[in-house]
Amino acid sequence: MSDEQLREQRVDSRLAYDGDFLQVNKDTILLPDGKTATREYILHPGAVVVIPLLDDGRVLMERQFRYPLDRVFIEFPAGKIDAGEDILTCAKRELQEETGYTATDWQHVCTIHNAIAYSDEHLEIYLAKGLQAGQASLDEEEFLETFFATPEQLLSWVRDGSITDVKTVIGIFWLEKMLSKTW
Repeated sequence: MSDEQLREQRVDSRLAYDGDFLQVNKDTILLPDGKTATREYILHPGAVVVIPLLDDGRVLMERQFRYPLDRVFIEFPAGKIDAGEDILTCAKRELQEETGYTATDWQHVCTIHNAIAYSDEHLEIYLAKGLQAGQASLDEEEFLETFFATPEQLLSWVRDGSITDVKTVIGIFWLEKMLSKTW
């Protein structure tokens, strides 16, 4: 089976919005049947997600207000990849900045694309172990709380809808499989 019968081709592209963090492109594309259509999508630099696992089996988590949905979410530490930044360097930086913790053992878990219909965003998920506490250094406009939870609590919160953030849900499922050694 070939992808060619599904592939869309860009005919024209223009920047529809240029923000401080995100850009939106509006492209004219040629469909496989020869007709044209429009695609609007968000250009995103990508981000890292860190699953910080303590030696005692607990997980370091965050609570953070997210403006678009007007509520506080339970999440793994995460952050945007700076232009030209190595993804592991970014993961280490974000863990330290947001939580104060550093880690001695890092494992790349997976890459996810969380909004494929309207964004090129990708998230690089890492497992961090060998954690050592330190001083957080939050960005000027960043406010969050950290706390500890067990993997079982996290799964329960996914099940009951307390955790709905997609990067965190996927990370919790990966963590469960890694801890049970089924993956």
